[in-house]
Amino acid sequence: MAAYRKTLVIFGAGGDLSTRLLLPGLGQLLAADRDIELELIGASNAKVSTEAWQDMLRTAFAKGGAEPDATEPVVARSRYFVADATDADDLRRILGECATPPALYFALPPAVTEASCRALDTIELPEGTSLALEKPFGTDLASAVSLNRLVSRLVPESRVHRVDHFLGKSTVLNLLGLRFANRIFEQNWNAENVEKIEIHYDEKLGLESRAGYYDKAGALVDMIQSHLLLVLALTTMEPPSTLDSDDLRGAMAQALRATHLWPGERHLVARRARYTAGTVDGRDLPSYADEKGVNPALKTETLAEITLAVDNWRWAGVPIVLRSGKALDDTRKDIVVTFRPVPHLPIGLTGPTAPTRLHIALDPNGMKLDINVNGEGDPFTLETVSLETDLGAGQLDAYGEVLAGILTSDPSISVRADVAEECWRIITPILKAWKEGVVPLDEYPAGSAGPASWR
Repeated sequence: MAAYRKTLVIFGAGGDLSTRLLLPGLGQLLAADRDIELELIGASNAKVSTEAWQDMLRTAFAKGGAEPDATEPVVARSRYFVADATDADDLRRILGECATPPALYFALPPAVTEASCRALDTIELPEGTSLALEKPFGTDLASAVSLNRLVSRLVPESRVHRVDHFLGKSTVLNLLGLRFANRIFEQNWNAENVEKIEIHYDEKLGLESRAGYYDKAGALVDMIQSHLLLVLALTTMEPPSTLDSDDLRGAMAQALRATHLWPGERHLVARRARYTAGTVDGRDLPSYADEKGVNPALKTETLAEITLAVDNWRWAGVPIVLRSGKALDDTRKDIVVTFRPVPHLPIGLTGPTAPTRLHIALDPNGMKLDINVNGEGDPFTLETVSLETDLGAGQLDAYGEVLAGILTSDPSISVRADVAEECWRIITPILKAWKEGVVPLDEYPAGSAGPASWR
């Protein structure tokens, strides 16, 4: 069993990310492994008593499904400090309270996290300190490179955990077992047999009061630049020798280095749109441009669809489509691998034949394989059937898995520096084309499948 770190400091403790996701995930982890002797320190600029902080922990841990007897020892030892995460003196004071080399988790907006790292760069850190930073990692390629250089001065890359909770999902990690433990898939997982790959993350949810962040990011940066490109890397990478962090993340980086925008007209291979007023599941949504906190002049997209090429021996010529949007008619979170038709269908077999498709659900866990078989009655008539199975759900949710990696100093499911930069490189031409108005901003009614012209 891996040894756990003894000290976890959460900057931004009490904020939305901490109370809604991070602390419930920690509660799950504590309940799953009761041998963790963790010193938990919360820090924020809000004035909160230690007693109130501990009550907050109990509520959050219970939200994660943890029983009090599994978490109360950590709650009782936990402390809270009022501190400014961007102030060097406050940071020095917090570090002085750590009995062992800490893992510092920045549950903060990206700009505040960067300012905090700059303050850390002016003081001495305890030997063995590790850092956990939430995405996005920078706001463009240049800022990502700059941030990585800053962080590299603080701690070694092996102790930097760039958190993207998609990599903490057991549903995504299931993809590795599906690909590499089944010869029937892996030997056909190439351009010779695959016609197209699609990765979708469509939601019925609208803006949901996230204008402060989302209106400056949009669907491309919020979902595709980070989450879906990482799923692409797992889907297209070469088989790693092991699942150790160097092998796994090296294979992901190699796949992303080969990834580029599909050649062609920008408005066809990098489309964008935003929703207008409509109804989703009986709920009326205003036009995105009329949502509270939105600046219509930014022309922020709520639906993005891009087509990419992975220019290597395995995938040359296979289009890979990434799509994510909000306020759509249906929720769809999956990977779809469409296989090429058979070279020759024996004369005498009739009936509609559909492409063989493998559907891998990202949420909930599941897999479906569409194949053509002889139909009932007339054996010369083909029909398409689906073979379905559930994929194993992990013991922990995404943030429980993320925290387990951080506290055991295992960076396997964190984003490596070069991977973060490659993700920005891939979308930079798209951002430039959209900023210059080369690609029109289409519209679609909330509750629809997207712009009619896209179908």
